[in-house]
Amino acid sequence: MSKIRFVGLDVHADTIAVAVAEPDGEVRSLGIVPNRPQSVRKLVAKLGPAQQLKACYEAGPTGYGLYWQLTELKVACEVVAPTLVPVKAGDRVKTDRRDATKLARSYRSGDLTPVWVPDAEHEALRDLVRAREDARQDQLRARHRLGKFLLRHGRRPPDAIKKSWTLKYMTWIKEQVHFEQEALEATLLDYVHEVEHMAERIQLLDKAIDEAIQKAPPVMRAVVEALQALRGVARITAVSVVAEAGTLSRFARPRPLMGYSGLVSSEYSSGNHVHRGAITKTGNAHLRRVIIESAWAYQYRPWLGGDLLKRQQGLDQDIKEIAWKAQWRLHKRYKRLAAAGKKKPQIVTAVGRELLGFIWAIAVRTEAKFQTQRQAA
Repeated sequence: MSKIRFVGLDVHADTIAVAVAEPDGEVRSLGIVPNRPQSVRKLVAKLGPAQQLKACYEAGPTGYGLYWQLTELKVACEVVAPTLVPVKAGDRVKTDRRDATKLARSYRSGDLTPVWVPDAEHEALRDLVRAREDARQDQLRARHRLGKFLLRHGRRPPDAIKKSWTLKYMTWIKEQVHFEQEALEATLLDYVHEVEHMAERIQLLDKAIDEAIQKAPPVMRAVVEALQALRGVARITAVSVVAEAGTLSRFARPRPLMGYSGLVSSEYSSGNHVHRGAITKTGNAHLRRVIIESAWAYQYRPWLGGDLLKRQQGLDQDIKEIAWKAQWRLHKRYKRLAAAGKKKPQIVTAVGRELLGFIWAIAVRTEAKFQTQRQAA
């Protein structure tokens, strides 16, 4: 008989509800302990030999600190996807103790789906990339506030200024837009300061990302450079893909990567009836966003030049061939779906899903090359 004890942990900022599924079938709650390192060490010592324990908890805002601590204590631990935990339809009572018991029971029966836990390098890069994404969203909000403020008071730029948020546009606001009321003038200065502050914040984060990539492991740097051979995948997008997806060779095929991004179609089929609906969105939202943004580039005919040509300099020829094949295939798919009357959001979603396949091919080829070089050395 197996002697493995399955431990379910319902983790919160200050507390951890603990339950154990015994090898003989019994599932019992062990109460609630403080979410502190010393309390976790005492819990592991109480439950028995670490080699006979398998623990799990749901991914959430507490991050992976508990995972790393249990791993250091030689306890096998997995972080599971909360949206894929089985739920009984008639269960209307939810407590921390019941959640921990359900995790232990489901973990023992193999009904839980573990998520990828990033290593130290990927986690640090991911947090930095997400900080830049937050800065971009804050910049958009700051621009909207300033733009709507000017619109409310009838201040429109001259015809010579064709685009908003350019240097000319900001110069026009600072030099020619003024109000007699001191309250409005103070409001304008605050909105302008916030827009400029957001721009400076993004520049600092871009510089920090460049420095982080330079100090990253060689294989991570190589994948980031190789992905930029694709149209629509510049430096920030490539870094975002690597930070969010990690080592792409962990996906055996492109389809699991597509599912990880949430870009696959939902399905409700029964008998001879097959119905596929909108994308599931049950995946990494950050990865899905950058892929959709990149997919818009394939509405234009295949072309090689400018920044894209510069990004491909020094890359292997097989990587360039994959990128060129992606341009032709994805552009044809965009045109074919457009001719069929599909809406643009649907088109770029389909193109983005296929783009992930080319990203997977380039990343896996690059990672395999480094693996071969390491074995040869």
